[in-house]
Amino acid sequence: MVYSFRYFDGWMVIILSTLFLLIIIVDKTCHTVPMMLIGNSCLTTLVYGCCLLSLCTFTLKNDLKKIQYQDSLCILRGYLVYSSYAALNYSFLLQSLYRYMTVIYPNRLFFQSLRFQCLLICMTRIFVLIYSIAFIFNNGFIYNVDNQICFPALQFSFLSIYGSLCTYIIPVPMIMFFYFKLVRYVHEMGKRVTPTNILFRAKRELKMIRRTIILLSVLAISGFPYTIFIIISFFTTPPKYDYRIAFIFFDVAMILVMITLFQFTDPLKASIIKRINLRPNTVAVGIT
Repeated sequence: MVYSFRYFDGWMVIILSTLFLLIIIVDKTCHTVPMMLIGNSCLTTLVYGCCLLSLCTFTLKNDLKKIQYQDSLCILRGYLVYSSYAALNYSFLLQSLYRYMTVIYPNRLFFQSLRFQCLLICMTRIFVLIYSIAFIFNNGFIYNVDNQICFPALQFSFLSIYGSLCTYIIPVPMIMFFYFKLVRYVHEMGKRVTPTNILFRAKRELKMIRRTIILLSVLAISGFPYTIFIIISFFTTPPKYDYRIAFIFFDVAMILVMITLFQFTDPLKASIIKRINLRPNTVAVGIT
């Protein structure tokens, strides 16, 4: 039952993220810098979903055969899951940074340009790939027999603190910083005589950052069981199937992220609705 749910959830994430990416690529109305950043999040989600599905397949195969062994791809799977999850957090950070720059520094067009945003995307991807390599060189990805997974051990260590710093402590507070700075900026603009169009744009970007925080909150809530297990590991031994429990929550979070991303991205939602409504109209014209 659990495996059926995880497979269904994993395939739904892959299908939705692929669909969103194709629409962003095909629809010219989505060819903007903000939508490119949304596409970056969709692509990261697609990679993360594929990694989770591969992880689930390996675990299921070993459970059915009642074998316990570390195959040649075990560490690679753990590495890709770990780094792609971090990349998803940083993709949300880039969205917040862009919204912040467009309001606070509207005249610095280079920071809002496609070239600069592509550079930031490349830098964040290189960063998450490099920082995760430290776990490989320090034997950080350990095969857990009970959970059939290669992942950093839940224990109080430098690698645990280092991983939490790079995955959560850097991107999440920075997103919150951009949000509160923008809230304060919009509040001060409301007190001054500000052109209506500028104030409207600032409020719109503030709304988009607020939506990004909601997306991030979904991920943060999903990581709560994993965080609890880490804290437990500082004092005693975590539950036997800690990773299995934690990854069920991660699976649920990813489908919620895709649904929320669709609901919050107006150009994407408009494009999909337009294509859904186009077919009945075309048939009606043909009959007439």
